[in-house]
Amino acid sequence: MIQINVKDQLRQPLIIILTACIPLAITWVFLPHPAIAIAVGALPLVILFVLKQPFLMVLLFVLFSFFRLHEVFPQLEPFRIPLLLSIASLTALIWQVAVTKKLTIYWTPELKKASLFFVFVILGIALATNRPLALDYFTSTYWKIIVMTFAIVWLTRTARDFSLSLHLVTFSGLLVGLAALYNKFYSIGLVEGTRVTIGRDFGSVLGDPNDLSLVLLFPFSFALALILSPGLSKPQRLFGVVTAIVLILAIIATQSRGGLLGVAAVITVFVWRRVASKTLLIICGALVLASLFLFAGISDRQSGGAAEVGIDESAMGRLYAWEAAFDMALDNPISGVGIDNFHPNYFFYSNYWDGLNHAVHSTWFGVLAETGFIGLYLFLVLVVAVIRCASKALHTIKDNPDKFPPTILAIAEGNLIGLVGFCVTGSFLTQTFTWPLYILLAFTVAIGHFISTNNNQKSK
Repeated sequence: MIQINVKDQLRQPLIIILTACIPLAITWVFLPHPAIAIAVGALPLVILFVLKQPFLMVLLFVLFSFFRLHEVFPQLEPFRIPLLLSIASLTALIWQVAVTKKLTIYWTPELKKASLFFVFVILGIALATNRPLALDYFTSTYWKIIVMTFAIVWLTRTARDFSLSLHLVTFSGLLVGLAALYNKFYSIGLVEGTRVTIGRDFGSVLGDPNDLSLVLLFPFSFALALILSPGLSKPQRLFGVVTAIVLILAIIATQSRGGLLGVAAVITVFVWRRVASKTLLIICGALVLASLFLFAGISDRQSGGAAEVGIDESAMGRLYAWEAAFDMALDNPISGVGIDNFHPNYFFYSNYWDGLNHAVHSTWFGVLAETGFIGLYLFLVLVVAVIRCASKALHTIKDNPDKFPPTILAIAEGNLIGLVGFCVTGSFLTQTFTWPLYILLAFTVAIGHFISTNNNQKSK
């Protein structure tokens, strides 16, 4: 006859219960609030959700980091959402790679080129003119961009993931655009009295009208893709129309010439692929661009307005900055002055000094100054490779329309046109070591891998 030891059976459950209750009891002593019990009770469900939805965690982290949604809505600031999402993202990624081993790690030529550039930038920190400043920017910002670039690539695996990305990126752009228009309507945080910003007290990219225009331009290509891609539903198209209108108005409110050029470039490329008469398109495009500049009130700007004769102060400031960037590269041809080091070095390399250090106002000159001629070469090779990959993926989808859902076509085209918009706008804005290019890079590689895999499977 088998004897059952009740004490042995109860020992393990009791240990588990006590282990769970002791931290709760200690917390209750210092924070006697019912919400503590609720939070602890919900914690297992939250952990389970995070581990089951790794892509959503990474996507939300990118959206909050790039669009700065917690700054658009300051009420979210105390919750430290980007920090929580970063922890959730890394936890889910490690779980998928090390524990469940459900994540397939693959490598592409674009990722190799990106890795070479990343490694070169990291090595350049040791040679930076201000090493603590370069290291601080890397540890606070750039390493997250590197990690999340690979996370997006490897976690974006299904058509649902691409559809979710397309819609959430567009929706986030709509929220930022509405916030910008609200600030413009109520004259909140305006630069030079007319140029809209968001959350200037935070000192983020949204507080600069030029950078804000690039943030708004990123989802604009996705919104146009929702409007123009065949096979999408009427609600999706309506969502795209509303978002595109809000984003254009918000970019106009920034009075950023680079942003308006980016809008014109994105619209032109979309229409170019659909209109037979290229001459008529060029004429109409020029008229649209002139109308945008007129409607934006560029001539009323305090800097770069019609009141300034000849080359305006804003344009001259860019020329001085680009000249300083080139001189920095000549002085440091191998590694440049180091990541995030252009601003403090401006005084030593500029031929014009007005009492202030200035930003470089160009992605290309920025990477030249901060990583040298080798870094610029690696960066240009990377950008060209990403554009080629995006173009090839789009052509494959168009040649095989029955193999892929409409949302794949929409995000593929929006992603390619977004790269064009980045190249145009980035020529006048400093975006080398911030999110836009790397998000587009990640989506491009993920789309290319998804298309290649599914196309090969269905061919068999």
